[in-house]
Amino acid sequence: VQLQASGGGLVQAGGSLKLSCAVSERISSNYGMGWFRQSPGKEREFVAALRWNSGHTFYLDSVKGRFTISRDRAKNTVDLQMNSLKPEDTAVYYCAAGRNILSTIRSASSYNYWGQGTLVTVSS
Repeated sequence: VQLQASGGGLVQAGGSLKLSCAVSERISSNYGMGWFRQSPGKEREFVAALRWNSGHTFYLDSVKGRFTISRDRAKNTVDLQMNSLKPEDTAVYYCAAGRNILSTIRSASSYNYWGQGTLVTVSS
Protein backbone atom coordinates (compact mmCIF):
# COMPACT_ATOMS: atom_id res chain seq x y z
CA VAL A 1 0.00 0.00 0.00
CA GLN A 2 1.39 3.39 -0.98
CA LEU A 3 0.16 6.75 0.23
CA GLN A 4 0.78 10.02 -1.57
CA ALA A 5 0.16 13.26 0.33
CA SER A 6 -0.24 16.57 -1.44
CA GLY A 7 -1.58 20.07 -0.95
CA GLY A 8 0.94 21.64 1.39
CA GLY A 9 2.28 25.13 0.91
CA LEU A 10 2.78 28.59 2.36
CA VAL A 11 -0.22 30.45 3.73
CA GLN A 12 -0.78 33.45 5.96
CA ALA A 13 -2.26 33.07 9.40
CA GLY A 14 -6.03 32.80 9.17
CA GLY A 15 -5.85 31.20 5.75
CA SER A 16 -6.82 27.74 4.56
CA LEU A 17 -5.23 24.74 2.91
CA LYS A 18 -6.56 21.36 1.87
CA LEU A 19 -4.34 18.31 2.08
CA SER A 20 -5.14 15.17 0.17
CA CYS A 21 -3.89 11.61 0.61
CA ALA A 22 -4.22 9.22 -2.31
CA VAL A 23 -4.04 5.51 -1.51
CA SER A 24 -2.73 3.08 -4.12
CA GLU A 25 -5.09 0.25 -3.20
CA ARG A 26 -8.73 0.02 -2.28
CA ILE A 27 -9.09 0.87 1.39
CA SER A 28 -10.67 -1.97 3.33
CA SER A 29 -13.51 -1.28 5.71
CA ASN A 30 -11.42 -2.19 8.76
CA TYR A 31 -8.86 0.54 8.11
CA GLY A 32 -8.22 3.67 10.09
CA MET A 33 -6.84 6.69 8.22
CA GLY A 34 -4.94 9.40 9.99
CA TRP A 35 -3.06 12.66 9.61
CA PHE A 36 -0.04 13.41 11.76
CA ARG A 37 2.40 16.31 11.80
CA GLN A 38 5.95 16.92 12.89
CA SER A 39 7.75 20.19 13.54
CA PRO A 40 11.54 20.52 13.84
CA GLY A 41 12.72 19.25 17.20
CA LYS A 42 9.35 17.83 18.11
CA GLU A 43 7.84 14.37 18.07
CA ARG A 44 5.28 13.35 15.50
CA GLU A 45 1.86 14.50 16.67
CA PHE A 46 -1.61 13.14 15.98
CA VAL A 47 -3.85 15.63 14.17
CA ALA A 48 -6.96 13.82 12.93
CA ALA A 49 -8.22 10.38 11.98
CA LEU A 50 -11.27 8.56 10.77
CA ARG A 51 -12.54 5.02 10.63
CA TRP A 52 -13.01 4.10 6.98
CA ASN A 53 -16.15 2.01 7.47
CA SER A 54 -18.12 4.28 9.81
CA GLY A 55 -16.57 7.65 8.97
CA HIS A 56 -16.26 8.38 12.69
CA THR A 57 -13.71 11.13 13.21
CA PHE A 58 -11.16 12.01 15.86
CA TYR A 59 -9.26 15.27 16.34
CA LEU A 60 -6.45 16.82 18.32
CA ASP A 61 -8.07 19.29 20.69
CA SER A 62 -6.19 22.27 19.30
CA VAL A 63 -7.53 21.71 15.76
CA LYS A 64 -11.16 20.93 16.61
CA GLY A 65 -13.46 23.33 14.82
CA ARG A 66 -10.70 24.36 12.41
CA PHE A 67 -9.71 21.12 10.67
CA THR A 68 -11.98 18.57 9.01
CA ILE A 69 -10.96 15.09 7.92
CA SER A 70 -13.07 13.39 5.26
CA ARG A 71 -12.98 10.43 2.92
CA ASP A 72 -13.93 9.86 -0.70
CA ARG A 73 -14.72 6.21 -1.24
CA ALA A 74 -14.85 6.52 -5.02
CA LYS A 75 -11.47 8.22 -5.28
CA ASN A 76 -9.85 6.25 -2.44
CA THR A 77 -8.62 9.45 -0.84
CA VAL A 78 -8.60 11.07 2.57
CA ASP A 79 -8.57 14.85 2.82
CA LEU A 80 -7.74 17.27 5.59
CA GLN A 81 -9.36 20.67 5.23
CA MET A 82 -7.49 23.17 7.39
CA ASN A 83 -9.08 26.54 8.12
CA SER A 84 -8.09 29.43 10.39
CA LEU A 85 -4.50 28.29 10.25
CA LYS A 86 -2.09 29.47 12.91
CA PRO A 87 1.72 29.73 12.87
CA GLU A 88 1.85 26.84 15.34
CA ASP A 89 0.25 24.61 12.70
CA THR A 90 3.49 24.83 10.71
CA ALA A 91 4.84 21.31 10.23
CA VAL A 92 5.34 18.48 7.83
CA TYR A 93 2.03 16.67 7.58
CA TYR A 94 1.88 12.91 7.02
CA CYS A 95 -1.04 10.70 6.12
CA ALA A 96 -1.16 7.15 7.39
CA ALA A 97 -3.22 4.00 7.08
CA GLY A 98 -3.61 1.21 9.58
CA ARG A 99 -5.45 -2.10 9.77
CA ASN A 100 -7.81 -3.00 12.56
CA ILE A 101 -7.15 0.11 14.64
CA LEU A 102 -9.48 0.27 17.61
CA SER A 103 -8.83 2.41 20.67
CA THR A 104 -5.34 3.49 19.61
CA ILE A 105 -6.28 5.46 16.51
CA ARG A 106 -4.42 8.51 17.90
CA SER A 107 -1.16 6.58 18.23
CA ALA A 108 1.35 6.68 15.37
CA SER A 109 2.52 3.17 16.23
CA SER A 110 -0.91 1.82 15.26
CA TYR A 111 -0.42 2.68 11.58
CA ASN A 112 1.12 0.33 9.04
CA TYR A 113 1.63 2.65 6.06
CA TRP A 114 2.82 6.23 5.75
CA GLY A 115 2.97 8.84 3.04
CA GLN A 116 6.03 10.94 2.33
CA GLY A 117 4.84 14.11 4.04
CA THR A 118 3.87 17.53 2.76
CA LEU A 119 5.11 20.80 4.26
CA VAL A 120 2.64 23.33 5.61
CA THR A 121 4.06 26.73 6.53
CA VAL A 122 1.85 29.34 8.18
CA SER A 123 3.30 32.85 8.34
CA SER A 124 2.28 35.35 11.01
